[in-house]
Amino acid sequence: MVLKPIHSFIVILLLVLSVGDKISAGTEPEKEPVPAVWPEQFHALMLMNKSGSLEIVDLWYDWVNGRNFNIIQKQLGKLTYDLEWNNGTSFYYTLDASKTCRTVHFEVGILRPNWLDGAKYMGQRHVNGFLCNVWEKVEFLWYYEDVVTKRPVQWIFYTGREAHVMTFEVGAVLEDEKWQAPVYCFHNEKKEVQ
Repeated sequence: MVLKPIHSFIVILLLVLSVGDKISAGTEPEKEPVPAVWPEQFHALMLMNKSGSLEIVDLWYDWVNGRNFNIIQKQLGKLTYDLEWNNGTSFYYTLDASKTCRTVHFEVGILRPNWLDGAKYMGQRHVNGFLCNVWEKVEFLWYYEDVVTKRPVQWIFYTGREAHVMTFEVGAVLEDEKWQAPVYCFHNEKKEVQ
């Protein structure tokens, strides 16, 4: 008969210990989320807003081939092209009758897929109907990523310019022939940017 109370005591002790383990495991601090690495190739349509000045940006990111392309439609304005290469060369041009082109050489190329490494986690915010994790990158940009899908929703530059991501197609690639800057871009003097 003495075994029954001891057996009951052991069962109760094991239950208490297992519940205690679950409670202590639940009180451990959660790790801060980290931003998703960008896919090596994607297409995004973005609405850009800076104090009411609106643009639609058709963004093609292609890390595999070392290139990034922003096709920019200003509200009721010109269609302009911003073609960037991983060697730091960027072409800013139009394809209309004006045939304008400016070539600029930067010290760095396009953003790496892991460009958000080291960003400071700022918590969660609701943005445009999405619950987002938010990071700050060197006081230059605030990046909002959907908690569920890990896709970018918005980023805000230190200047106040906002980029609202409308579509995000992983793996989409623009045809190679569209990546060629027009011939008149190669007759202009290059400008160095420090």
